[in-house]
Amino acid sequence: MLKIAYHPIYKHPLPEGHRFPMIKYELLPEQLLHEGTCGPDNFFEPILPEDHHILKAHQGAYFNRLVGLQLKPSEVRKIGFPLSRELVQRERIIADGTIQGCHFALEHGIAMNIAGGTHHAYSNRGEAFCMLNDQAIGARYLQAKKLAQQLLIVDLDVHQGNGTAEIFQKDRSVFTFSMHGKANYPFKKELSDLDIPMEKGTDDDTYLSILKETLSRVLGDVRPDFIFYLCGVDVVATDKLGTLGMTIDGCRERDRFVLQTCKDHGIPVQCSMGGGYSPNIKTIVEAHANTFRLAQEIFF
Repeated sequence: MLKIAYHPIYKHPLPEGHRFPMIKYELLPEQLLHEGTCGPDNFFEPILPEDHHILKAHQGAYFNRLVGLQLKPSEVRKIGFPLSRELVQRERIIADGTIQGCHFALEHGIAMNIAGGTHHAYSNRGEAFCMLNDQAIGARYLQAKKLAQQLLIVDLDVHQGNGTAEIFQKDRSVFTFSMHGKANYPFKKELSDLDIPMEKGTDDDTYLSILKETLSRVLGDVRPDFIFYLCGVDVVATDKLGTLGMTIDGCRERDRFVLQTCKDHGIPVQCSMGGGYSPNIKTIVEAHANTFRLAQEIFF
């Protein structure tokens, strides 16, 4: 059975006019239930994880200041959300959704998190709507529990996974692969194990051709026994914060290829949704929903 992490806290209240589309975390599960892609049994509710799991990916001084609401105003501005106790609790619960998802992926081949993909969170700071790096925390959890030896993070959000790259820069057992808009934030990129910057307006055929060749090569070189997939839908041409020229169909084919490749190779995969900022919320929800539809189609 496809297991999906979701908690009502995912939809956090923001000031009116804020550019982050928080409503998608409410609309997406509603859509999946309405159309019959998922039933209530597919969803599980994450909880607050034990701090020591988070501290395997984040520095204690930063985490303690975050939980204590003691970040400097400049640090809060870089995150982009008004800092509050509920916001920090939300971020920790999202991380637990990915931690629990690791177990479900090992059991069923795949697991999803309605939120997550917080790849701009560094070991010692947050930025760009990210405070705690859920997939980095999940990777460290698998390592600590000796549930996986060689991990691969496939980050196909339009923005480079700079925080993820920093966290694992000296860890050869976690291979970080980021395929992102060359002209997109962050404008000062970190070094992933493999970065592929894409030109402005990159279309479906070009993107998919590069992805298929690259991922096949990476799998042969890295030979991972677990994959984290960050499937941001901000690659579509309508995205306000993206620079690529992909269609929703192209985004769906991207997900189809990655998920089918994981299935064909027998590699468990945990998926976090990442970004999506198109002006029309229906576009965002539809693009995200495609990933869940494909997970059901391919794995179950």
